[in-house]
Amino acid sequence: MANASAKRVASQNAATIKSLRLGMLVSGALALILRMVFNRGALSPKTFAFWIYALSLIPSIFLSRYLERIGSPRHDPTTGTLISSGEDLARPGILEWCFDVIYVTWACQVGSGLLGTWVWWLYLIIPGYAGYKLWGSVISPILLGRGGAPPAEAENPAPQPTSKRQEKLKKRSERGDPRVQVRSK
Repeated sequence: MANASAKRVASQNAATIKSLRLGMLVSGALALILRMVFNRGALSPKTFAFWIYALSLIPSIFLSRYLERIGSPRHDPTTGTLISSGEDLARPGILEWCFDVIYVTWACQVGSGLLGTWVWWLYLIIPGYAGYKLWGSVISPILLGRGGAPPAEAENPAPQPTSKRQEKLKKRSERGDPRVQVRSK
């Protein structure tokens, strides 16, 4: 049954990688078609719009290749059995942020082809969010101390609910019962 989970992750990763490739193709083609229809001058290498589009391909292609590489299942070439399902691309954290960067890049590419160069200002969402996460998890705790002022509940902690067994052990240790070993922390 442990292999069933690996097979499930492998099939989900394969579907995700397939949709990632399709998204790359569709967003790239759509962005170029929209540029040809609405703003033919943006295809010239002399314009800012061309270079920002070309530079935006770098993180998009890099991250999609990275996700494909770590998420691709590996099979034994002789028997075809699953060796490794790859990393689970659906798990939260860094992988989720990689997808977010790719999606924002695609939106800016297509949006700038349709609406104009000003859409690239939306690309600032990525470093803005990174700064927000950095502030909340690294900088703020360092500058303000661990979480700032302690909450009022921390000063007078509520008694912890104990089980019957814990209560019995506590009573035995108070009586000095040798069966109960008190561990110092």
